[in-house]
Amino acid sequence: MSKVLFVYAKGGPPLGYALSRVAARSAVHLLALSALPPTVAASADRLCASVLCPAESERRDLVSLIVSRAQAVGADAVVTFSEYAVVAVAEACEKLGLAGAGSCCALARDKRMMRRTWQEQGISQPRFRPVATAQDLHDAAAALRFPLLLKAAWSAGSTAHRTLRSAEDVPAAWERAREVMAESAQLGYAELHVADAGADFLVEEIVPGTATGWFDQEGWGDYVSVEGVVVNGDFRPVCLSGRMPTVEPFTERAGITPAALPHDAQRRIVALAREAVDALGLQNCGTHTEIKLGADGQMWVIETAARFGGAMTVPQIEEVFGLDLIGMLTDHLLGRPVSWPAEVRTPQEAHGAAGSLVVLAVDGAGAAWPDQRVWDFPTVRDAVPLSAGSHLSVVAENSLPDGAPVPVYDPAAGANTMAALCLLSATDPETVIHDFRNLVDALPQVLPTAGPTTEVHA
Repeated sequence: MSKVLFVYAKGGPPLGYALSRVAARSAVHLLALSALPPTVAASADRLCASVLCPAESERRDLVSLIVSRAQAVGADAVVTFSEYAVVAVAEACEKLGLAGAGSCCALARDKRMMRRTWQEQGISQPRFRPVATAQDLHDAAAALRFPLLLKAAWSAGSTAHRTLRSAEDVPAAWERAREVMAESAQLGYAELHVADAGADFLVEEIVPGTATGWFDQEGWGDYVSVEGVVVNGDFRPVCLSGRMPTVEPFTERAGITPAALPHDAQRRIVALAREAVDALGLQNCGTHTEIKLGADGQMWVIETAARFGGAMTVPQIEEVFGLDLIGMLTDHLLGRPVSWPAEVRTPQEAHGAAGSLVVLAVDGAGAAWPDQRVWDFPTVRDAVPLSAGSHLSVVAENSLPDGAPVPVYDPAAGANTMAALCLLSATDPETVIHDFRNLVDALPQVLPTAGPTTEVHA
């Protein structure tokens, strides 16, 4: 029987989901670089041939650790679905002679190198500057046009994003962004292979996005993501995911599969995503490419990742299009034939729609809730009406337990201050948008109020 080394770290699709898909294809040996979620620990023991949680000292040379573990278990493939481990796994696969993302994987991880590569290729993107010091940021702010967005080069989930509207914002933005990267590292949301990656930043112009002219329905955000895979260097787009508008500065609130876009718009977006992915020279991996939408058909590539979209993106694709991307990629890495979609899937080919909502303590306009609330999914399920045919569930692995206080939203921390992740199945993407908007409006009314002794986390 074939053997797969599954390198787990925080981020990516829920571990329980991903692990079950890999285990259906092969014997799995789990190398856990992050603590296993309590909801998954028991199933991991059942699904895996072995589970290794290395000591901190063993992780200092992460590539060597992965290589030695893969050799010890006789792995025929090594996989990860975490942004924070993709570079180390790619390098390990190169050393092992196994199929992987390839030697250019870091181009799809370090946003500075990614943007320079696209700049050399003339690919449409926001103007940017890399920054490593407060003075770099001052100099970049003088050369670029406000408003600007400061972001960490190796972050994920909108962590450490800060908006600058004038030069006066530079000192505070720089200080807070660096603080948040340090805090994220303590929570396990940090690059695992590159030393001092939390000190690397870039700043970019905020391009004028709009959903008008792209979507027929209100409530959609002004950017989409193209979900796909690279197979032996060939980009295979799978489908497009849409979004609700982000929360200030650019924290994702909800992802919807499929994006309800006309055929011509989808075709143009996929063509730009293909340019962006091809430029990075990836070999064998999932891809997740975010594209900003503007007026009069303008588009800008924001970033690409050498892994599948996180949160519930991949489960949503399986529900709506019947494609088990994790299982398919596992088969491909093991050398088995896989029938990848010949063309990107369209909304007309979807069977219903699915969306995932990040519960943040802000209303539909992005304003903070007037008082503190306690997360309680049964209350939400019973009190918030949904459209006919819609079903709401909670992703326990990515959510606080019922009774826990909803964290105060911190714009700099982004998704680090989420309370829960909810999954909605519906008849079509327009219904997902409708139900999510109602849900966002209802949450601060229906959730229990936090008592005076309730501990609230900011």
